[in-house]
Amino acid sequence: MANSANWLNARLSGRGDPIVIDGGMGTQLEKVGVPMHGKVWSGEAVLSHPAAVRRVHEDFIRAGAEVIITNTFATGRHMLEPGGLGEHVERINRTAVVLAQQARENAATRPVAIVGSICEWAFMTESRWNTPESVGESVREQAQLLHAAGVEALALEMCERVEFSIAKVEAALETGLPIWIGVSARRHQGAAEIATFDYADRSLDALVAALAKYPATTMNVMHTPVPDVPDALAVIRRHWGGPVGVYPESGFFEMPNWQFVDVIAPEALAHAARGWVREGVRLVGGCCGLGPEHIAALCEAVQGADAKSAYRDE
Repeated sequence: MANSANWLNARLSGRGDPIVIDGGMGTQLEKVGVPMHGKVWSGEAVLSHPAAVRRVHEDFIRAGAEVIITNTFATGRHMLEPGGLGEHVERINRTAVVLAQQARENAATRPVAIVGSICEWAFMTESRWNTPESVGESVREQAQLLHAAGVEALALEMCERVEFSIAKVEAALETGLPIWIGVSARRHQGAAEIATFDYADRSLDALVAALAKYPATTMNVMHTPVPDVPDALAVIRRHWGGPVGVYPESGFFEMPNWQFVDVIAPEALAHAARGWVREGVRLVGGCCGLGPEHIAALCEAVQGADAKSAYRDE
């Protein structure tokens, strides 16, 4: 079936129902039994378990997702090189897109967009790749690979450090593809204001103010605990007048495994999403810890009674 990013941009701009994207790709792979790499988390899965990657994409599509995000969050050179997989950067990124395309062909009954994930996060903090300059170099390479492989947009995920995020955004914009900027936040214990997810001393307000100057298609609150989403949205709206999305996380991470502890129930996530949509959010989905059952609930909640997914019919 033909797919185009035109419908995606129109819906983000306010025409029709909000867009429902997929859930946490890496954590869902772990949940179905794919082992996580000790240094690059889910980054090796497209080589070690390609059928599982394709199947998880298919599960999210059948749950109702209109966008699937490639399993490339941890496949930039700044992640793979210190993890001992630097020689496979091109192969891993191209394969990730092919698997998403195959899943779309196998499972989609309506248009589904494929968006390439790129992050600035680096587990190996002592690596020479953990600098703004090297992350920018890595993102430039990865963005070009994803573009050439056929993604329709780039999701610049887990933005937290201003200098790293600026390097990432500027490198990705060189492709000419639409970009999604995703900021991650939480209210740290004892803190007066919401900060970035991993850095209690890094202002979310300063990050959003810096990134709002760039021509993104949407700015998303992602990998953020559900209770902290309203505060993060308030910060975004102080600086950004364009479309806004939300795809939160639930549980917690202890490298290299996600801890599925106190994960929000699908119905509770759907209830929260209804409120976000009433306030103008145009894109909803899930990040780490949230699976196809959450996406099915979101579809029913924000796209009307007729938008029930095949996931619940099977």
